[in-house]
Amino acid sequence: MNHLILLFSFFLAPAFADKESQKTNQNFSSKNASHKRLKRDWIWNQMHIKEEIDTPLPHHVGKITSSVRNNNAKYIIEGEYANTIFKVEETSGDVYAFERLDREKKAEYELTALIIDRRNNQSLEPPSKFIIKVYDINDNVPVFVQKVFNGSVPEMSPVGTSVTKVTAVDADDPTVTGHATVTYQVIKGHEYFTVDDSG
Repeated sequence: MNHLILLFSFFLAPAFADKESQKTNQNFSSKNASHKRLKRDWIWNQMHIKEEIDTPLPHHVGKITSSVRNNNAKYIIEGEYANTIFKVEETSGDVYAFERLDREKKAEYELTALIIDRRNNQSLEPPSKFIIKVYDINDNVPVFVQKVFNGSVPEMSPVGTSVTKVTAVDADDPTVTGHATVTYQVIKGHEYFTVDDSG
C-alpha cells in the first residue's frame, strides 16, 4: 500500500508542474500581448510665443515629443510656414521661429508633426496637427476710425447734452486685460466739453 501511494504521488507531480508551466506561459504571453498593444502618442503642451521678441533669432517655441522609442527616429513638421518661419530640430523635436512674429498680422499657425524612421522614411506613428499661438504685447496705439467727427448742439442746451460720438480702435488683443482698452480725453476745449469712456 505504501508503494502505491508513493507511485501515485510521482504521477501527480508532473501534472502539477505542467499546469504551473502553462500558467507561467499564459502570464508571459499576456504580458507580451499587452506590451505589443501599448498605445503610442504625441506628447506636448500648447505652443506659444510672444510677438516682436527683441532678442537674436531663432526663438524657441516649444517641443514636439513622441512616446516612440527608436534610435533612428526623425522629427519633421509640415504645413504653411513650416521650414520657412518655423523649423524643427530633427532629433530633439525642438521647434524654433526664424522670424519675429506680429500677432496683428497672424495670431496662430497650424502645423503638422511627423516622426519617421530616417532609414526608410516610414512613419512611426500617425501625423498630428498642432497650433502655435502668438501672444500679444501692447504695441499698438488706438486709432480713430475717421479723421474728423462732426457734432452740433442747440444753443442754451442743458449741461450733459450729447453732441457727437467718437470712436477709436486698438489692434491689440482684446482678450488680454488692458491691451485693447480705449479711453478718451478732451485736450482742447475741455472747459466746455467732456467725453466719457464710451466716446
